[in-house]
Amino acid sequence: MKNDEPTVGRRVLLRAAVFLGVATASAMLTGGETDTPAPRSPAGPAPAAGPGAVGAAGPRGLGAGLPEKSYRLRPMTAESPVRPPAAKPAVRTRPILELPEQERSGRAMVLTFDDGPDPRYTPDILDTLSRHGVRAMFFVCGEMATDNRDLLRRMASEGHVIGNHTWTHPLIPSLGRGALESEIGRTSEVVQSCVGEPPVWFRAPYGAWNRAAFEIGADLGMEPMAWTVDTLDWKEPGTGAIVSRALDGAAPGAIVLNHDAGGNRSQSVQALATYLPQLLARGYRMTLPTLPTLPPR
Repeated sequence: MKNDEPTVGRRVLLRAAVFLGVATASAMLTGGETDTPAPRSPAGPAPAAGPGAVGAAGPRGLGAGLPEKSYRLRPMTAESPVRPPAAKPAVRTRPILELPEQERSGRAMVLTFDDGPDPRYTPDILDTLSRHGVRAMFFVCGEMATDNRDLLRRMASEGHVIGNHTWTHPLIPSLGRGALESEIGRTSEVVQSCVGEPPVWFRAPYGAWNRAAFEIGADLGMEPMAWTVDTLDWKEPGTGAIVSRALDGAAPGAIVLNHDAGGNRSQSVQALATYLPQLLARGYRMTLPTLPTLPPR
């Protein structure tokens, strides 16, 4: 019997260890998965439930184990601040091509830039505009805007107008209505989330419009804008060619198309720095359009 005493002792100790392990695991489970979660830290009480509460489904929960891009563009919800509804513009059948007569005083023109923002070129363009005290319009693509929000904030803070140029720059007539609504709607959302206001101007990529684009844009409170002067800088024809087209097309009411993304835009950057001071020296005034006063739908 004496030889069995160590064996019995070991069995007793083993059973005690198993019991303690089960109890500990049970305590851990009931402490972390009950209906009322325990506070994560002693810093303060858990937030009360309600529209403003942030729990596992809030920013902390969304980010856990997921790359940032997979959750940062979730649709806006009822928890967003309530904004007074704005009157929707009438649905047009063609885009605005130039400034109206009453806005052309002082030989007014509008400079526009598409496809950005791009951190390689947009900052230089903004620097040139700032140096000459000029404001412009930037029709941004959502996929570029979401990764360069600092540039959107700079545009807004320096008084430029941010327009909607779809999410991925597709050929609009090739899309179904649902896909087009997503392209336009998501871009408006990212602009609003970044600068606090949704865009009120929309431009179709390639200038390819259709009825759905006019309807969806108007539904989101945007007016359609095209252009009268195409510098063709997207073809990278050389800085001199871009400068010539901008100067030759200058006229009161003109809307000039440039690009700050979508390819190598170093020629566009250099051309703007050349032709802008020449336009100003000729008496042209760079301005921003006002929204048309059309009866709401």
